[in-house]
Amino acid sequence: MPEAKNRIGLDKEAYKGSKSTLCVGCGHDQITREIIEAAYESGIDPYNVVKTSGIGCSSKTPAYFISAGYAINSVHGRMPSVATGANCANKHLVTIGVSGDGDTAAIGMGQFCHVVRRNVDMVYIVENNGVYGLTKGQFSATSEMGSRKKDGEINDFAMMDLCTLALDLGCSFVARSFSGDSKQMTALIRAAISHRGLALIDCISPCVTFNNLPDSTKSFQWLRDHNISLHEVGFVAPYDAQQVEQQPGKTLSVPLPDGSNIRLTALTEQHDPTDIEAARKVLEKDRGDREHVYTGLIYCNPQSRPLDEVLHLGDVPLARMGEKELRPEKKAFEALLDGYC
Repeated sequence: MPEAKNRIGLDKEAYKGSKSTLCVGCGHDQITREIIEAAYESGIDPYNVVKTSGIGCSSKTPAYFISAGYAINSVHGRMPSVATGANCANKHLVTIGVSGDGDTAAIGMGQFCHVVRRNVDMVYIVENNGVYGLTKGQFSATSEMGSRKKDGEINDFAMMDLCTLALDLGCSFVARSFSGDSKQMTALIRAAISHRGLALIDCISPCVTFNNLPDSTKSFQWLRDHNISLHEVGFVAPYDAQQVEQQPGKTLSVPLPDGSNIRLTALTEQHDPTDIEAARKVLEKDRGDREHVYTGLIYCNPQSRPLDEVLHLGDVPLARMGEKELRPEKKAFEALLDGYC
């Protein structure tokens, strides 16, 4: 039976990329599948997508989805600058930036702050596993104090919460999810794509090689046991078609093929994602309660002004303008230079 087509007449195959070279079971590969699903369901033109990344395991992800899109793998921590340039050159492209907790919360922290401040119209996905996977699993800035590494070392430093930081910086779309929650993650990516402005999704994405111990706060088991969803969600196990449906306010325990269980709790629909104070309270609960991880759309400002509107870029992309439109006249250029004297 032929695969179903989306609203622009494409099947899901059109949104796939190269075969993954990440570790088997890596949470990042689950996010790849969710990006593919979200792009397919949203009916995005694959040739109208810009994929940007920095350095790290997470930064391989753009190679694994939408092979027809434009892909730019930048230097460590500088993905936001490249994404900003691409977005300003052609605001009609869908910009999807994929970064890691090291790429964003350490060397790229300054870049992260300014891409939020400028409200660049892009989807910013942080594949957050709490470790540096490419350099053998050192703690990252998002590792919680007291977390234990594979070799027994304990993290003595306080963690950085990217959602809290983004909210304080004025980010117009803030969400947190879990790579193993396919239904919620796919819905959040679709919402982020449709949002005008910077849309941050901090996705807990367990590293099966270096940070998947039972007491790690970013392991599959921890997330299965402690996840609380802000909205009604479903769960799709890795490489498994099992799905569940939750009822608001109810807790559902789901047995998994490996013998473990996932406990999902869907809160009532009382949380208002347009209320910034309510969003702050959710994040305060998240930091203060190690027994749960709150997921869902934490905050969204539907009135935000993206960077292209602030800069008055107009409807014709800069990338499609010629020398006549872009090159200033001699007098105008001289006046510009005089301003620097």
